[in-house]
Amino acid sequence: MKEYSKSKLNRVKRGANRAVYDREEINKIIDAGFLGYVSYTYDGVPISIPMAYGRIDDKIYLHGSNGNRMLQSLLSLERISITITHLDALVLARSGFHHSVNYRSATIFGTPKKVKVDTEKVVALQCVLDYMIPNRWDNLREMNQKELDQTLVIEISIDTASAKVRNVGAIDEPEDETLPIWAGIVPIVQKAEKPISDEKLTADINIPSHVMEYYEKHK
Repeated sequence: MKEYSKSKLNRVKRGANRAVYDREEINKIIDAGFLGYVSYTYDGVPISIPMAYGRIDDKIYLHGSNGNRMLQSLLSLERISITITHLDALVLARSGFHHSVNYRSATIFGTPKKVKVDTEKVVALQCVLDYMIPNRWDNLREMNQKELDQTLVIEISIDTASAKVRNVGAIDEPEDETLPIWAGIVPIVQKAEKPISDEKLTADINIPSHVMEYYEKHK
């Protein structure tokens, strides 16, 4: 199925003209980052926390300590949501009413479950780290059993999803378009600065190629 079916849960109502239900396009938004906002309720209070994630096919993976309050709360729920947003530009109009931003935002609705098998946990953890920076996992020491036992991994099936994308300039009232007021967009980009080596490294340890490749791509 190329698109997620529309329902009361995932249908975009406000700004429906910017709605995206295409699975491939939503995956592109997911894959463009590694931080998502995970929402849950604790003791009757709604809370939203940013967390690192990774995606394999139609699964999202989160991790934390076994005592992590949020992850434990997620496991008690049947459905959860994660929102991933990328800010692309400030949109400055001729009136305050029409100021906006250009963005790509996806909201995922899914079913959480605990990953119990060690080999599956390792695959999920590698996915999360490599979403942060490709090929990082293969350049690290192996995780020991104690560390693995202390780590809680949650798999979230992407049951349905939707996205909103705005990628146009200022939209003013027709009568305002001739006003002598500057309007336009200010593009926003996230870039990498040159890597800084840890001060405890010995002089013979150079910045690895996978880190430099990331820097060159994102500088």
